[in-house]
Amino acid sequence: MNNLNIKDLDHLGIVAGIIDEMGLVEIIDEEVGTHPQEKLSVGTIVKAMILNCLGCINAPLYLLSEFFKGKALEHLLGEGIKAEDLNDDKLGRSLDKVFGVGVKNRFTKIVLKAAAIFGIEQKSKHLDSTSMSVQGKYKERIEDEEDEQTKAIKIKFGYSRDKRPDLKQFMLNRAC
Repeated sequence: MNNLNIKDLDHLGIVAGIIDEMGLVEIIDEEVGTHPQEKLSVGTIVKAMILNCLGCINAPLYLLSEFFKGKALEHLLGEGIKAEDLNDDKLGRSLDKVFGVGVKNRFTKIVLKAAAIFGIEQKSKHLDSTSMSVQGKYKERIEDEEDEQTKAIKIKFGYSRDKRPDLKQFMLNRAC
């Protein structure tokens, strides 16, 4: 009898397929750039973080490698990628690179491309907000930052929809 190696995809296979269809990894890599010695591109790391966020668990990003253990990474993220490749150092460097090129315009570009690919008409506008709880210490924001594209987000205490008033949070708002 052959040895079977069973790995989970769950609903993440559908999400990964949609990310691939809209070319998200390629858009991010084109904007941020790639390095030939990197095993994982910034776009692939962002894809992994999206899959983690939509994994129906509320786990900190430093546990990303744990989240992907036992999952079919070759189907979700690509051949040769292992869970331990998704460490917090790589995530931090990737987030710094995304922030460095400016997040707002890039996000809008991605949303507009996705709307075009999936034939979504934009007849009405919708405002949506969500809060993300975070742990740890964060540097205070520098108030004299001039460039709106590189201005840091505010991480602070506030009303917690997660019922975690002990944690700081940041808000994401998007009008579409």
